[in-house]
This record gives sequence, C-alpha cells and structure tokens, in this order.
Amino acid sequence: MPSEKILIVDDERLVRWSLRQKCEEWGYHVIEADNGSAGLRLARHESPDLVLLDVRLPDMGGLEILKQLKENGDARAVIMITADPQLEDVKLALKLGAYDFVGKPLDFDELSVAVKNALETTRLRTEVESLRGEVRRRHGYHDIVGVSQKMTELMVFVAKIATSEATTILVQGESGTGKDLVAKAIHYQSRRQEKPFVAINCSAIPETLMEAELFGHEKGAFTDAKAMKKGLFEAADGGTLFLDEIGELSPLLQAKLLRVLEDQVIRRVGGVRDMQVDVRVIAASNRDLEKMVRDGTFRQDLYYRLAIISVFLPPLRDRKEDILPLVEFFIERYNRKFKKSIRGVTDNTRRLLMKHDWPGNVRELKNAIERAMILDEAENLRPDYLPFAVAQQQAMYTAFESASPPAPIQQLPNGRSLPRLVIPEGGTSLEEVERAFVEMAMKEANGNQTHAARLLDISRDALRYKLKKFGLLHAEDDDPALATN
Repeated sequence: MPSEKILIVDDERLVRWSLRQKCEEWGYHVIEADNGSAGLRLARHESPDLVLLDVRLPDMGGLEILKQLKENGDARAVIMITADPQLEDVKLALKLGAYDFVGKPLDFDELSVAVKNALETTRLRTEVESLRGEVRRRHGYHDIVGVSQKMTELMVFVAKIATSEATTILVQGESGTGKDLVAKAIHYQSRRQEKPFVAINCSAIPETLMEAELFGHEKGAFTDAKAMKKGLFEAADGGTLFLDEIGELSPLLQAKLLRVLEDQVIRRVGGVRDMQVDVRVIAASNRDLEKMVRDGTFRQDLYYRLAIISVFLPPLRDRKEDILPLVEFFIERYNRKFKKSIRGVTDNTRRLLMKHDWPGNVRELKNAIERAMILDEAENLRPDYLPFAVAQQQAMYTAFESASPPAPIQQLPNGRSLPRLVIPEGGTSLEEVERAFVEMAMKEANGNQTHAARLLDISRDALRYKLKKFGLLHAEDDDPALATN
C-alpha cells in the first residue's frame, strides 16, 4: 500500500473523480470530501500527507479551511486549486502555509510535479525534524546521569541557565567530569537549539593560528591566506561557541576575546570592518582560573566577565552514589553499539567500582566499561576486564616475581621464592587476590609477621590489619609482643 495519503476536497464530483484516478495512477492512497466541514473531519482522523483543496466550497472558504488545517497540524502540505486565481488569494494562501497554487482546468503534468515536490518536501522536513529531535535527546539532560543531591541540584541550575538570556557561562571541573556534555545540554535546551553549536579546544590550536581560527581572516592577511575564511564566531552566529580549556589562551587573545564578549563585535584578521555577531559563549576549564588570576596568567576582567554565570562539576569521587547509575547507562549504550546483551556487573565488580577513586572521573568510568564490554563475554561484567583492576593485579605479580627479599632476610626461610598466584578461569576479585598473597607470605615466613611484612613490603601494623581483616589472625597471635618472634 502506498505510504503517502492524499485528501481531495472539492465540491465538483467530476473534478474529484479525475483527481482520484490520476493520484491512484501515480501510486498514492486517496480519500475525498465534497465540502469543507467533511474535509476538516477527514483530515483530523486520517492525517493526510497532502491535501488538494479547492478555494471555493459551498459551506466555507478554502482559505479558512487552510488556516484551520495548519493551526491544528492536520495536514503536512496543502495545494490550493481554483478556477479563478486572484493575486490576493494566492498571496494569502502562501502566507497561511500553502505549498503551491494550481488553476483549473487542471494540467495533470503540472499537478504531478507539484504533488511530487510537495510530498518530497514534507518527507525532508520530517527527517530533519526527526534528526533535530535525536540530537536534542542525545545532548539533553538525560545524557548527564546522576542521582546524587549534588547532580540533582546542578541539573536544576543548568536548566535555569539554558532558558536564560545569559551570553557568557563558565563551566569548571576536573578533566573527565563532563563539561562538554553540560555545554551541549545548555545549548540544545535553549532558544538557540536550531542554530549551530561550535566547539574548539583552546589547547589544541597553536597560538599563532588561534586568532584566525576564532575571528577568521581576509584574503592575503598573511602568507597562506589565499582566500577569505570565516572564523568560529561567525560560524556560531545565533548559536553557541564552546571554548574548552579557556585557560590556555594567550594574554593577547584574552584581551581580544574580552572585547568580543563585551560588544558582540568581531573583526577578521587583516580586515578593517567590524561585524556584529550574536553568540552565547560557554567557556570551560579544568584549571583553577582564580589562582591563575592571582598568578597574573589570566586576565581578571575576562575571568569576571566569563564567571557571571559559573557552573562547577563535582568529581566522581565526591558523588559515588552516581557510579552504579552511570555503569547501567554505559552498559545500555554499549549493548546497542556492540550488539550485546550484558545484563550488569558481578558483586565483586560492583565492589571494585565503588572502591576506586576514579582520578579520570566519568570519562575513565566510561572507558573502563567500554573496554570490559568489548572483552567480556559473560552475562555480567567481571573484575578481570576492568583496566585499573588488571593494572593493580599485574603490579602485584611484578612485585613478587622481580623483587628480591629485603634485608636482613637474604632469602625465604625455606630457600624458596613465593609461588605464582593462578587466577581461576571464572575470575576473582582484587580483595581475594590480596588475601591469597597475605596467606602465601605468612606461609613462606613460617608465621613470622615481621618477615611476612617485609616480603609484602608493608609495615607489620599494616600486615596485622590485613590479617584481622581477612580473619587470619589467631587468638594466640593477637598479642603484639608474640608477633615479633
């Protein structure tokens, strides 16, 4: 069955018949009405892709029907038909949203082209709107995952910023906390969402090229300027410019940026004409800009201009209740990407994830889950595939395999080295690995805590803590005086 549906609204039976014959011949599904009221009812219930609408109808005017169709969203496109086209009617119809205007007697070749173009235009508009909706969903607030009080309060604040008229916003936080996600969320929930979002990392562009990158250049402004080039401010006109790592800008560029923020005026390199722009600037930095101001490496006036609205993203270690929701979010994302069906993580993996300090913040967590999703084939992700757990285990193996016993012990009491720890095929947790090494060290030291502590390169107090933690400290060994044998 054809996907496009055409509604014919005309009071002349012969016209309706001829239009139906041709439209069905062209492959469209056709419904029809002989007056305006019936046409509006059909449009409401059938949601046609195109309406062929006569201007003169017995019960109401075609222009009034057109107005109601557009206001109610009951038709994607409307082509007006009339035997007596008047210039004012044509102008008004186009103003009300008609796609085209054709006259009677009908030229079916002309009508065929008009119908085809109208339906193609509506398809493209639908696709564009769908893509825009997908972009808004992808970069909206749902992509910033957090159930902690800090993140809940942050997102309320970000929502308020997005709908404001603020033209400068400063986002601060450690590397990997998601400053770019916040910038995109602000843009795609603002009135600027249909305009460009342009991003640049200020530390990635050489200082000599940065001015031309931001403001553009005229032809012949410098040796390689063979043609005029618009800068990022012009590219982002009406939208948002995201300046990541703003603290890396040179003092000269800081001064020029301040002028643009104050006046919304730019001048291309080598140019003589000022140009007005309308750009919201979102700056971000993982450096302490206040300290840079005190040190004289960042302009105070620029800092205060940027920080009129300031957003601080807390590190992941300060909101650990967000770790598991983030893990679920990334597992769902990578299940779609890698066409897998991972259900979650094991209990040991969960404990490791919650204990880790995440110096790389959300970015480190995302990369860790992506790696595990690629390598692990189990139903739930296991600890062996977490990069930081693997690194810690390898470090422990290396220490035991390569380090000679510290003085005064030149060799183990029985003359043997510590055996290699074998990880079972099903995997194990880092805590279980640590317990196994403590047990082996105590066995090799014949229960001598001082010698065992030296083997593990930790203090005797630390060893005793681990023995208690793992339930390996017997009652007769609990007296520190007996432990120094």
